Amino acid sequence: MTRKPIAFGVLGLVAALIAADLAGSEPLNPYQAPPLMAYGSGLAATGAHCAASAVQVQE
Repeated sequence: MTRKPIAFGVLGLVAALIAADLAGSEPLNPYQAPPLMAYGSGLAATGAHCAASAVQVQE
């Protein structure tokens, strides 16, 4: 008997969080978004450790 009110309360909080996020954020611009898959496009990866330039050791 107590599971339904708690479940509805959690769903209500999740819905409120999504509504607050949508209300407070600006709409996405699809023309500035990076491609989902850019295999062979020549675009460099950014924002990850694998995108860092290789450090050359001076001997």
